[in-house]
Amino acid sequence: MKKWLIALAGVLLTFTLAGCGSKTVASTSGGKITESQYYSSMKGTSSGKQVLQQMILNKVLEKDYGSKVSTKQVTKQYNTYKSQYGSSFSTVLSQNGLTTKTFKEQLRSNLLLKEAVKDKVKITDKALKKQWKSYEPKVTVQHILVAKSDTADKVLDALKKDSSQANFTKLAKKYSTDTTTKNDGGKLSAFDNTDTTHTSKFLTAAFKLKNGEYTTSAVKTSDGYEIIRMIKNPGKGKMSDHTADLKKQIWDNDMSDSTVLQSVVSKVLKGGNVSIKDSDLKDILSSYLSTSSSSSSN
Repeated sequence: MKKWLIALAGVLLTFTLAGCGSKTVASTSGGKITESQYYSSMKGTSSGKQVLQQMILNKVLEKDYGSKVSTKQVTKQYNTYKSQYGSSFSTVLSQNGLTTKTFKEQLRSNLLLKEAVKDKVKITDKALKKQWKSYEPKVTVQHILVAKSDTADKVLDALKKDSSQANFTKLAKKYSTDTTTKNDGGKLSAFDNTDTTHTSKFLTAAFKLKNGEYTTSAVKTSDGYEIIRMIKNPGKGKMSDHTADLKKQIWDNDMSDSTVLQSVVSKVLKGGNVSIKDSDLKDILSSYLSTSSSSSSN
């Protein structure tokens, strides 16, 4: 399954349990299957119980945090994934049993859960200092990617004579194999230390550069040989200047921490005035409601 589907925190299935009733769900030569029969069958399964747990959670999240998640935010995130997968996006959705509508519903649920994490998790000074150790602010670079080391040497020789941005841009257009950036002089979108689109070797080399500097030896990665030039590096500065960014990174990390999510979901449900009307399902939230640990990033 694709990484971005896994990242939806496992609370976002979009099934709906049919309400108890005599309406026919399906008919066969052997008779009809009614909503009540389907419901009775589903509620006895682990998947059916999981769906109900998720429906309950989404209802409470929507009430508590719905005003903080806009349609614009959902659309923006959706378009990011759509752009990332390009022409294969619709196929990926289909393979995972999703439509545009249901995927957007999942994205919204995930954003609601993140608002709950921001609300329920206390970030300590210790956690901020820990995150600060690896923190690097967003930088903007241009790069030249080539397949062979001798080509990289040829580019580096040319940069020794003229390391200006104009010449780097010219060389990128001539030599770079990165077809998405070469015509723009190899310029990449700004990134920080949480970036996952570049290799760790690439990031380490990039963050060492000051404005106008370039890597005087090619960086060997799984993509080939990279030559990187720094366009804008604001410098790390003081921790107090980056508190908002540090908190954002911690919250992003929390979204993939099952222990933190368990605690947050427990708090959300405990405050949600949830009442289970079906006696067969009375313990469906017991694993969450019995959780008493406090949420904190420390």
